[in-house]
Amino acid sequence: MTRQQLFEQILKKQSFLCVGLDADIKKIPEHLLDTEDPIYEFNRAIIDATAPSCVACKPNLAFFESEGASGWATFEKTVAYIQQRHPEIFIIADAKRGDIGHTSEMYARAFFGTTKLDAVTVAPYMGEDSVKPFLTFAGRWVILLALTSNGGSQDFQLTEDRNGERLFEKVLRVSQQWGTDEQMMYVTGATQAKLFEDVRRIVPDHFLLVPGVGAQGGSLEEVCRYGMNRHCGLLVNSSRGIIYADSSEDFAGAAAREAGKLQQEMKVMLDKYCR
Repeated sequence: MTRQQLFEQILKKQSFLCVGLDADIKKIPEHLLDTEDPIYEFNRAIIDATAPSCVACKPNLAFFESEGASGWATFEKTVAYIQQRHPEIFIIADAKRGDIGHTSEMYARAFFGTTKLDAVTVAPYMGEDSVKPFLTFAGRWVILLALTSNGGSQDFQLTEDRNGERLFEKVLRVSQQWGTDEQMMYVTGATQAKLFEDVRRIVPDHFLLVPGVGAQGGSLEEVCRYGMNRHCGLLVNSSRGIIYADSSEDFAGAAAREAGKLQQEMKVMLDKYCR
């Protein structure tokens, strides 16, 4: 999916919502535990319920890999279901990969060659040769970790060099030599919303994947005020606040309602800031 196609979906749905699929076998509704593949059944219901309100889905690999080989099979089934039933949805593998060149080539092949996902999150710590293999697949996106929403982000990401440049700023600046705004996005946490001004000074046109709205306390209005550009430029993720909105047999209906509420808020933000 190109940047223009993604923007067209945002305009069509009046939403820049990304639904995070962080399905924990210990948290999903009990009535699903009797099915052959409980996580898949949970994901399928959430996907169908939220599809009218979202433009992206983000399966979190940790929640699949924790189940071993069967979990990876569930991941592949989940991705295939989205591709077949909701082909307009942008699919992000939240995998946070990034290793020496040959290993990254294998990671890239797994996500872009075999499962043919739209995007994968990548850690930039090991530098250019750990990221470049992901950028060789036409039409696929690398989403680099830049300024994350967790408390520990301050341990490294906000540290300054002798010139006063913070580490997240260096990641943004240097990585632009590796690819374009048609290939790369950046993870920028909603809990750091006031720093979005600094982010946008360096990457004014790139899309930002923004976790941290909802359960982590990030403000959607602040994210949009400081981070939105004329092509929206945001994919705001919500996971727990949507998928665990209810644990009864109406869990999918509750998820649809929560996603719908966010979509309505996003419509207002698009009217206000995307111009």
